[in-house]
Amino acid sequence: MQAILALEDGRIFRGRGFGARAECYGEVVFNTSITGYQEIFTDPSYAGQIVVLTNPEIGNYGTNGDDNEATRPYIEGLVVREFSKVSSNWRSQEVAEQYLERFKIPVLAEIDTRALVRHLRDHGVMRGIISSLESDPEKLVAKAQSIPKMDGTDLAKVVTTKQRYVWETGTRSHEPTEVVGVKDEPPRLHVVAYDYGIKHNILRMLRDEGCKVTVVPADTSAEDVLTLKPDGIFLSNGPGDPEPCTYAQENIRRLMGKKPIFGICLGHQLIGLALGGKTYKLKFGHHGGNHPVKQLQSSKVEITAHNHNFAVDPDSLPAGDVELTHIDLNDNTLEGLRHRQLPLFCVQYHPEAAPGPHDSHYLFKDFVKMMEECKS
Repeated sequence: MQAILALEDGRIFRGRGFGARAECYGEVVFNTSITGYQEIFTDPSYAGQIVVLTNPEIGNYGTNGDDNEATRPYIEGLVVREFSKVSSNWRSQEVAEQYLERFKIPVLAEIDTRALVRHLRDHGVMRGIISSLESDPEKLVAKAQSIPKMDGTDLAKVVTTKQRYVWETGTRSHEPTEVVGVKDEPPRLHVVAYDYGIKHNILRMLRDEGCKVTVVPADTSAEDVLTLKPDGIFLSNGPGDPEPCTYAQENIRRLMGKKPIFGICLGHQLIGLALGGKTYKLKFGHHGGNHPVKQLQSSKVEITAHNHNFAVDPDSLPAGDVELTHIDLNDNTLEGLRHRQLPLFCVQYHPEAAPGPHDSHYLFKDFVKMMEECKS
């Protein structure tokens, strides 16, 4: 099966199609993680995006139910150098191609992904289309140019849960049946988590730290959250532009100072906006499990997992109220902040990893400590 990737600037990549025989549309971004492709497939923060993976071989260890970060894949399409049609791992339950085909997600393989990534780095992320149905590149480029831009698009309401639920599962070990964590121990704290596109590993790690976690839809009012009597409030990751999510910004303002708040990724951006700051779109975003981030207070460097297209402008934040806590050493973008008076902090990167390194797991313990101090 032949397939084509057409970018809005007219650049064409021809290769071999796998997965579903279909067309998909979205903003084309690249991810530099070495492992964890299934977690990338199922990260809701990738809604509206076609993902290019820089690791040259994808699919070789298959897929399984335990590694999902959501109930289904959220990528619009996948671009890789080599796509394995077999899986070589005892945990595999389904070949990667079959898994993506089941959810009607097309894959383009056997192209020069290095050339594509370099093009995106030089010119910035852009809209694109993968098609195994249409062979006319001019028609595909025209379609790519007609795709709505990510700027100004609220995708949190698209991917959020439709109803409230309680999460009860901790993290899993690599043993076939053993479940680790504190699932069977009574929770010490109650966290209400806003779902703007939340990843399962965030919920697992909160559960591991002794928290009962109630997940609520993205537009749940602050008053409804407070009636649940939480010890703390978590603001999740998610896709799209944070600026149109005015409902979330207003709820955060009404919750500030009433309960401890911890935000990750989109949650970080929404906190920045709620504090009066501004956000802007990055040229080609941060996507990968190998980004160095510096803790400004200790000067320690963490290797971190990233997945975001927007960033908070640090110069737009009220310096008297906000302390900057982390910066990205690749481009000096803001990666973390905390409020000087209120129990509130957030990071742009992903301390829950999945995939990625574990350097930043301590942030969940910091959140628990903050809740315990406020509770006492």
